Amino acid sequence: MKLIFNLKMTTLLMLAFCCLTFCSGVEKEDNGGITPPPEPPVTGDVTMYITTNTRSQDFKKQTVDFSTKDNMSPTTLKLEPGTRYQTMDGFGAAVTGSTCYNLMQMTQENRTKFLKETFSTTEGMGQSYIRISIGCSDFSLSEYTCCDTPGLENFALTSEETDYVIPILKEILTINPDIKIMGSPWTPPRWMKVNNLTDLQPFNSWTSGQLNPAYYADYADYFVKWIQAFEAQGIKIYSVTPQNEPLNRGNSASLYMTWQEQRDFVKTALGPKMEAAGLNTRIYIYDHNYDYDRNKPENADQGQYPLKIYEDAAAAEFITGAAYHNYGGNKEELNFIHQSRPDKELVFTETSIGTWNDGRNLEVRLIDDMREVALGTVNNWCKGVIVWNLMLDTDRGPNRDGGCQTCYGAVDIDRSNYSTITRNSHYYIVGHLSSVVKPGAVRIGTSGFSESGFYYSAFENPDGTYAVVLLNSTSANRMITLDDGAHHFAYEVPAKSVISYRWKK
Repeated sequence: MKLIFNLKMTTLLMLAFCCLTFCSGVEKEDNGGITPPPEPPVTGDVTMYITTNTRSQDFKKQTVDFSTKDNMSPTTLKLEPGTRYQTMDGFGAAVTGSTCYNLMQMTQENRTKFLKETFSTTEGMGQSYIRISIGCSDFSLSEYTCCDTPGLENFALTSEETDYVIPILKEILTINPDIKIMGSPWTPPRWMKVNNLTDLQPFNSWTSGQLNPAYYADYADYFVKWIQAFEAQGIKIYSVTPQNEPLNRGNSASLYMTWQEQRDFVKTALGPKMEAAGLNTRIYIYDHNYDYDRNKPENADQGQYPLKIYEDAAAAEFITGAAYHNYGGNKEELNFIHQSRPDKELVFTETSIGTWNDGRNLEVRLIDDMREVALGTVNNWCKGVIVWNLMLDTDRGPNRDGGCQTCYGAVDIDRSNYSTITRNSHYYIVGHLSSVVKPGAVRIGTSGFSESGFYYSAFENPDGTYAVVLLNSTSANRMITLDDGAHHFAYEVPAKSVISYRWKK
């Protein structure tokens, strides 16, 4: 009996020891899942991130070493650093009121983890450029501006900024102090609006209307006060646009602003007021679709909106460049605008996924969005790429009546627990750029490998590294060699995948 008892005790102790040893290597997440123990660090000459459209590889980090053999590969993509294009500002998403609200519903631990995965340059994707609204947008908790009572002496940040937007921005800046922030208004204060520029009757509505020319100076002061209010919170505003979607009257918060109006507003008020205040915040005009919404009769003369403003030298002096969305027209418009005014910059500031384009179907969207949005805009001279909401909930909100109620976020968070996150195509396409292409990188030329279904862009980073982001939209794996003149290496790129490379010269 004593022998049997001792054997049983020995067995139990061994089981307990094994269980203790195994359990110490796993971590239980808030959503009930089990996170495996951290993988050992991967090392090699070239760091890569790979995502397939089936998620069989989900932003998977891999490495490969330089080859010591002569390069005889017929599928060699050769970097040409002597051919230089635009310098990159960064990549990211809009941090809307809705995004901030959803983030604030998370536990501090989970929120910090997600923000590090997204913005950290050492522990995550290193997203580097975000867009916020000046006042409300269609993804805010309410309609508001920072001066809803007439008179600029009534300017003040609202609870949406102080309780949600600013705390989240401060957390992001703690993780990535170099993040660039763009501000765009959806509407001015309603008391600055008129029904049209002929009647000049008050227009007390969040939606549509035009800016009363009598309030150009006041509205420019509003911009200055808003920038200064954020800077007083330690949040530097890198750039602004005078109006989100100026040719779209129909958004829940909106303002119609022709190129003639925007030219005059920037030339006579916004530019001079910002300069007088000592602000170096950049101004990007337009901020709307490739096709200038010319399907609407009132927009018939609005084509090439930025070029018409640039023709006025006094206005152009205050303008860094133009911003574009992709809800209409073709990305080739970017190249046309650049060729017409190569002295002015281009940034891409908004695109959405939603129910209308099968937005949660990564098998389709990863390929299409990487081709059209990420690489498509960068290869047509954009210095930055910003997608719409960083985070929405699983009910596509919070959102406003009259705005987009069918949009998905770059990620969607489960509203039942504010813990489970689904990463959609926009999160991956931005991450594949930001993870290897750093602010200050210069897009460079390439030669050699060129086959239908493959899209790519190459860069030289300020830290002396090269980066390449490549899309294989075909249904076959393909061995591709990259060669920078001093080093070369080969890697089999999976079918229907995106791969990002970075290596030291």
